[in-house]
Amino acid sequence: MKRMKTLDPEQLKNIIVAAAREELLPRFARVSRRQKIDGSIVTEADLALQRRIARQLKQHWPDTVFLGEEMTAEEQAGLLESAQPVWCLDPLDGTSNFAAGIPYFAVSLALVQQGEVTLGLVYDPLRDECFTAGKGRGAAVNGQPLVLAETGLGLEETTAIIDFKRLSVPLAERLVSKPPFASQRNFGASALDWCWLAAGRGHLYLHGKQNIWDYAAGNLVFDEAGGYATTLSGGRVFINALQPRSVVAAVDENLFAAWTAWLGVGLEP
Repeated sequence: MKRMKTLDPEQLKNIIVAAAREELLPRFARVSRRQKIDGSIVTEADLALQRRIARQLKQHWPDTVFLGEEMTAEEQAGLLESAQPVWCLDPLDGTSNFAAGIPYFAVSLALVQQGEVTLGLVYDPLRDECFTAGKGRGAAVNGQPLVLAETGLGLEETTAIIDFKRLSVPLAERLVSKPPFASQRNFGASALDWCWLAAGRGHLYLHGKQNIWDYAAGNLVFDEAGGYATTLSGGRVFINALQPRSVVAAVDENLFAAWTAWLGVGLEP
């Protein structure tokens, strides 16, 4: 495996922050949208930001590979198998929110080396919050450490962040008819969901289908903050592949045990 040029985290942060401020904020709620083949939407902001970041990453770290959400499936195929470090970018996580003027979206960037995420960065330009994590080095927001602690809450006292759209109908109906939590939210930007959980802004998480660019950076931030996560089948969330993953997560060990037991993790397909 080729070794990449020394990475300065502050330099990387400056690249992402400047790009987001200059490419996203002027277009917020002022862009047209079109539907992609998979039913999701894309705007000129997604495309402009991806082009700019891809160019700058290659300029500063030429011995790396780039994988972006707005590439075609043919372009994405095989990139994760590269012997070189791979940048995995979602230029605009929460495109639907962005186009509709809903202030909840972010840029998400992960660095994958030897099949593992070693660095994650998620930037929310509206709140000027930059969530960062390094594998084995902890997580932070704007330089302040993120460390999750035991909440002391029962499952029935929690706030859950749940994306119902991608769940099986029986599970969604069960959650609606017999919710085990006190309150539920769905914000619409996966990478930022992970980071808000890492900051203690919610207690439980459930999502039926996230792509690698949706979860790679945020999952690392959450893990490094001390959170607990798995899939509905009981597997590890991150795999070095384009295959989408489900997510079951909680901010402390006791809630994680209660949440996974209620969901029957390992029994769901």
